[in-house]
Amino acid sequence: MHMHKYEKIWLIFGVGALLVFLTVLGISAFYLGNQPPSCLATIDPEKVDQTAPFDKPGLHKVKGKDWDYELVLVAQAFSYTPMKIEIPKGAKVKIMVATKDVIHGFEVAGTNINMMVEPGFISEYTTTFNKTGEHLIICNEYCGVGHHMMNSRIEVVDHAK
Repeated sequence: MHMHKYEKIWLIFGVGALLVFLTVLGISAFYLGNQPPSCLATIDPEKVDQTAPFDKPGLHKVKGKDWDYELVLVAQAFSYTPMKIEIPKGAKVKIMVATKDVIHGFEVAGTNINMMVEPGFISEYTTTFNKTGEHLIICNEYCGVGHHMMNSRIEVVDHAK
């Protein structure tokens, strides 16, 4: 079989790139131990309202953790609870979201906060809000006929207020 010179070059380049990719992936997975999370926090979707901390949704100051506040939200048919949250500027916040019914999305517009909220699981994200202003929380996963009205707001306020 006769191969053109450029075919050989591209074949060697492709196989070499594949070997480099698999080597990096193998080192990352096995030597460094990077793996997807397997111990996700779970919750009974029928008892979200009775399970702490989701029985008292809102912003709560915490001590002895790597973050300053915990923001607890509950997603349900076409709404988030609470509807509006005030967060101090510069605060490190752990966001925890659970749903009582179907799959919802959780996106804070204008930020990189984007989670899928599934029944039976607790979605978590830790971030710091460094700019004052209002952020819209939207559901970016179709959840039914009222999906387009499902939103909430985060207002980042200056400490001096």
